[in-house]
Amino acid sequence: MLTRRQMLQLSAVAPFAPALAGPLLAEDRVFRHGSTLFEKLAYEPGFTAFNYVNADAPKGGRVRLATLGSFDSINPFTMKGDPASPGVNETLMKSSLDEPSSEYGLLAESVWFPADYSSVVYRLRPEARFHDGEPVKPEDVIFSMLSLKKNSTQYAAYYKNVEKVEKTGDHEVTFTFSMAGNRELPQITGQLPVVPKHWWEGKDANGKQRDIASNTLEPLLGSGPYQVATVRPGLSIVVKRFENYWGKDLPVNRGQNNFDEIETQFYQDRNILLEAFKGDQFDIQFESSSKQWATGYDFPAAKDGRVVREEIPRLGVSGMQAWVMNIRRPIFSDVRVRRALDLAFDFEWANTNLFYGLYTRSRSYFNNSELEAKGLPSEAELALLEPMRDKVPPEVFTTEYQGPVNKTPQDRRRNLRAAQGLLAEAGWKAEQAGGRQVLKNAKGEQFSFVITLDSEAFQRVALPYVEQLSLLGINALVRLVDAAQNERIEADFDYDMIVGSWGQSLSPGNEQREFFGSEFADQKKSRNQVGIKNPAVDALIDKIISAPDRPSLIAACRAMDRVLMWNHYVVPMWFKATDWIAYWKRVRHPAQMPGYSPGYPDIWWFDADAAATLKKA
Repeated sequence: MLTRRQMLQLSAVAPFAPALAGPLLAEDRVFRHGSTLFEKLAYEPGFTAFNYVNADAPKGGRVRLATLGSFDSINPFTMKGDPASPGVNETLMKSSLDEPSSEYGLLAESVWFPADYSSVVYRLRPEARFHDGEPVKPEDVIFSMLSLKKNSTQYAAYYKNVEKVEKTGDHEVTFTFSMAGNRELPQITGQLPVVPKHWWEGKDANGKQRDIASNTLEPLLGSGPYQVATVRPGLSIVVKRFENYWGKDLPVNRGQNNFDEIETQFYQDRNILLEAFKGDQFDIQFESSSKQWATGYDFPAAKDGRVVREEIPRLGVSGMQAWVMNIRRPIFSDVRVRRALDLAFDFEWANTNLFYGLYTRSRSYFNNSELEAKGLPSEAELALLEPMRDKVPPEVFTTEYQGPVNKTPQDRRRNLRAAQGLLAEAGWKAEQAGGRQVLKNAKGEQFSFVITLDSEAFQRVALPYVEQLSLLGINALVRLVDAAQNERIEADFDYDMIVGSWGQSLSPGNEQREFFGSEFADQKKSRNQVGIKNPAVDALIDKIISAPDRPSLIAACRAMDRVLMWNHYVVPMWFKATDWIAYWKRVRHPAQMPGYSPGYPDIWWFDADAAATLKKA
């Protein structure tokens, strides 16, 4: 799930074994302690801890976290209802946070795959245990893969090319893929959450048969450092340290999982969430609103240092956040209409008057990275694009995408005139009605749509946008809903326009199918929020997934970026390359943060002395 992979060239400390003619014997397979999509792993065999952790961090204390939304289930492996994840199920491998895409053994002690990437073999740790003492077996891995692919749209997309999974030894499981050459597949199978087959196939305390495809509030059985303690439906989940955790001394865990107890609170409103943080109801706040970051932290605890505010640089790609048009709606089916809506959005005004100049306008699905399309297509990109010339906008070949700029009143008028011309070409004509301009098509239907939001922070951006659209005769309305209702609306694609986003990594891959692929356009709860069904995009996604090397991956990403941008599926918003974090001083993080993630709360810890001081204050 999300920023989960990065580059290609899957290797480890030494090159993996080349493909051999005929069947491979066990002694021919060189198993490694980790895998990476870059040229080499940063951590050699026998490493004791990740460089970014405080290996001597104290254990103890309690941390309170917060998130927007609600939940009616703690089974994250079903698409039914509004599930939340208590995070008790471990994966085969664990990612390091100071490398773009590297993983090291967790439930699995080692990994091997052939040079053609047609399969991958994991050797499980014999000591790995679920909380009931049962060992983690190949049968659990098999059950997990089959169940998640069957019951989750996201996992079905992610693991589409996993054709077979089988037990090939007492502690060994093999995944066979439906294609060769997909360098990412051996890596992403390591991210599979492993659930206990015996528990899910058993009965609960009331004698009811469990079902991994259904909602449940029963505390899940896991294998990780924490177990579910209490669940308050829709309000909070508390997990507590499992004292007999089998993996506490593994190198990938040293200096992590430091809190005795973690509570996650759920809020329906962003403003209430911030006020709860100010009132010391939870400990760590990730701020996403520029206005709040600039003006909302002037309360006493922030002024006197009891609350710390930090801007932590973030490495990697800044993905796309945008006004998302649901092109399943006929009103957005014409690319000229979509382009006109882009021209009408005045980012410069919003950045100056609403955002305190803190943002940069998005111009790519891979902002701030080498994957972003710039200039005209390279030879490598043209080799991919030429066969689909009749299926993509002509600008893909002739013009670098640049978003509209509104630095001056003249710019605004020029962009609105251009938008008006595009709308007229698409069959929308302006009429005067009731003293104002109204846009209608040949059937007499008014150009009208609803922008659905779950945040007042976005409402203050949407209302000026609505005013700009009204100058074109477009009747746009803003509808504000709560977080839970918004989740259902988005899951059912029951919207005209929403705020959507696609996080990206430095090594895009199989997740692009669910983001932009045709087969997921009509699958409820998929992340193809736009409803894209474009054969050119599908073909380029395949090129990304099967890229044989890093240059090929870059070319395929840039080519797809051009096709997506020139189809104007979204009205790009903005991005920033830092994380805004505020936290009460009772919690701490390492002095040198890892770069690709704030590691929250895994690498943070409780400061008992600071907590005592806060209590006195």
